[in-house]
Amino acid sequence: MGVRLMVVDDHRLHAEALASALKLRGHRVLAAAAPAAGAADLVIGRAPEVCLLGTAEPARPGAFDPVERIRRERPQVAVVVLGPVPSPRGIAAAFAAGASGYVRHDERIEGVERAIVKARAGEAAIAPALLQGAFHELLHPVAEPNDEGRRLLASLTPRETEVLVRVAEGEDTRLIAEGMGIAPSTARTHVQRVLMKLGVGSRLEAAALAARTGLLDHSPS
Repeated sequence: MGVRLMVVDDHRLHAEALASALKLRGHRVLAAAAPAAGAADLVIGRAPEVCLLGTAEPARPGAFDPVERIRRERPQVAVVVLGPVPSPRGIAAAFAAGASGYVRHDERIEGVERAIVKARAGEAAIAPALLQGAFHELLHPVAEPNDEGRRLLASLTPRETEVLVRVAEGEDTRLIAEGMGIAPSTARTHVQRVLMKLGVGSRLEAAALAARTGLLDHSPS
């Protein structure tokens, strides 16, 4: 069954070509429009299952403000960012804003379609190589710590802080459990509490938030 989509891109020609290709593969593309002040309004009003949101400058401040607004007002809409060969910081910013995936502009249509299906299923839609680069950036942030990081850290217990560090290092539930000497079910509970306290919906978002605020710079060594 096809996915109900919207395609929003910096270049209208690219957006329309991608929309046409996805229609031929059985998807229901609601609209194709160039980003502008009303782009978020368009997505919020039509409420697709997945929105493909293109940007030419993923590292530009405010590039993902529409993602944040869509996630806030239509949390059921999965947003997959279409971008150039990105810097890891651009990917981290996309996920921190609430994106469900990141796909390069030059990706083959099969790769775009895989990302769409993953995003609709609630999975992180990103190539492993891009994800590896993003995690490296998250573990070596350039930004200085800020007051939000201190506030968030104060809300976590020492055990939860250790869990967050391990999440930011890319450990899965099994590795967290083994490293901390606890049951996998307990590790899973700790992870869920950390996500809840940070107000995020995924491990990658937690790691991105920690990097952006400098939260881990304040954690005990």
